[in-house]
Amino acid sequence: MKSFSLFKNSQELWKIILINFFLLFVFVELGSLGWYYVRYKQFFYTRAKLTENDNENENNFGINLTGVRLRDSIVERLHPYFGFVQKPGPDFRKGFKYNAAGFISPYDYPYQKTNDNQYIVGVFGGSVASNYSIYEIQNKILGEKLKQLPGLKDKEIIILSFAAGGYKQPQQLLVLNYFLSVGQEFDMIINIDGFNEVAFANENNESKINISMPSSQHVVPLTNIANNSLSEKALRAMLRINESKSNLKGALETLENCQLAYCYALTSLYVQNLVSGYRQNVKTFDKERRKASKKDENQGSIVYFYSQNPELDEPELFGQAANNWVKTSTLMQQIASSNNIAYFHFLQPNQYFPTNRVFSEEEKKVAFSDDTPYQEAVELGYPLLLNKISNLQNNGVNIFNAVNILDNSQEFVYIDSCCHYTEAGEQIFSDFIANSIVGVLTKNTNKIQTQNEKNNVIED
Repeated sequence: MKSFSLFKNSQELWKIILINFFLLFVFVELGSLGWYYVRYKQFFYTRAKLTENDNENENNFGINLTGVRLRDSIVERLHPYFGFVQKPGPDFRKGFKYNAAGFISPYDYPYQKTNDNQYIVGVFGGSVASNYSIYEIQNKILGEKLKQLPGLKDKEIIILSFAAGGYKQPQQLLVLNYFLSVGQEFDMIINIDGFNEVAFANENNESKINISMPSSQHVVPLTNIANNSLSEKALRAMLRINESKSNLKGALETLENCQLAYCYALTSLYVQNLVSGYRQNVKTFDKERRKASKKDENQGSIVYFYSQNPELDEPELFGQAANNWVKTSTLMQQIASSNNIAYFHFLQPNQYFPTNRVFSEEEKKVAFSDDTPYQEAVELGYPLLLNKISNLQNNGVNIFNAVNILDNSQEFVYIDSCCHYTEAGEQIFSDFIANSIVGVLTKNTNKIQTQNEKNNVIED
């Protein structure tokens, strides 16, 4: 009887333990559901995809992974003509790759027309231009609108990206000249820029590298590796970065497969902690990299850059950047015109240039950063670019100011605290580009028709 009583008491104890575990699970799950709803404004079990893919990460799950590279830490490769290109190989965006030339495209370059019915559009610029070309290939917004024109209605529109993250003038000009020299054909050129021209000119100036040189943010880490000048601290930081990336990949896979809210909440906090550590190690690496760069100024680097010493003051710096922007775009237009290529130039929107857009508190958390290196450059540089638009127009450039086009959207339009757009932002931007181009082409077609009619009247 005594043993039976102990057995019975043991059963009761286990029941109490199990009931408490169950209640604990229920309370944790309910708390996690509340946390998820407060943060994302939707119910966890019926949740929609929080955000679209950004330019580097597979899925950010509503977590800001800006600047976190889950693949190669250094995806750029030094290039003898362009400064740098992307490492050839597959890209996470389905159906795309970085081709042998180092640009993201379904095609290898130079791309040769397979028939006379093809119409080739080359896209030039930085990461915003690169993202635009991908969005256009996937959604065919420009392609469909071009086909509304009588002369293009039966054409096969081919979009080729010659854009890369970090590119700024004169890289677009140099890339265009090179590919024309090796036989690349174009029927139209779209140049999307502005942000990199002022943001990276500012960074180059601070690094004492001439503002016409490629972005110091992109090429200096490559040259430090080439010079074998990374310190022991930098190498240790790089090892920690690689370890963080491995842990992040596993955590994000777990996050994607979470079926319960408490799993998502705990894993999300873990991911945020990993991201914080990753960014701290990146800062350490960058700090040590800058030390190595200054050391190379005395010892001499095997890669030569024109120097900017002493640093330019702000008025001269951004004045030069704006003048370079005008000169290089005008040269691109002249080269395009001499080769019977239509040329269109777009000044991209950026959140750090004040417009009438009203940001929600949630979007502000994504779109702005207190420690961004870009805000001052955009605030000081963009007004000068806008003042130069009339110069470009007088030089025959089809230039369009897109800085205000996102103002009226009620959706999130910025995906990070740099310059990139959500799917809603990409749609607005792509529509603006397509409508602007078709408007010019339609106007030109009408002018030709009117002139032909006048000629016919005179002949009669």
